[in-house]
Amino acid sequence: MEITDVRVRKILPEGRLRAIVSITVDQVLAVHDIKIVQGEEKLFVAMPSRQDESGIFRNIIHPISAATRQYMEEQILGAYYKQLALRQAESDLRQASQPQTQPEPETPAAPAPETAES
Repeated sequence: MEITDVRVRKILPEGRLRAIVSITVDQVLAVHDIKIVQGEEKLFVAMPSRQDESGIFRNIIHPISAATRQYMEEQILGAYYKQLALRQAESDLRQASQPQTQPEPETPAAPAPETAES
């Protein structure tokens, strides 16, 4: 099995849900609604799921072996980090291309008039 395409559909900068991703497997099978979630210690990949009649969420699709899960996580998280870096570079470029406004130099205050004391 080879993941032939990873598309980061949506990035969410706040909250535990960080992104929604789609992948293509062997150029013949698309899997949508894969979630990247912020866990207690690190990001993890959550497979598409639906809620059953008892309220429990069940995966619709999932890797069978640990090696396949690791491969999928590496590909998906790699694409996510690449997309974040691209967005940061675009933001940096936009900021660098904006004209920098220089603050007006402060003019010294006029000296206070001398008062004659009688």
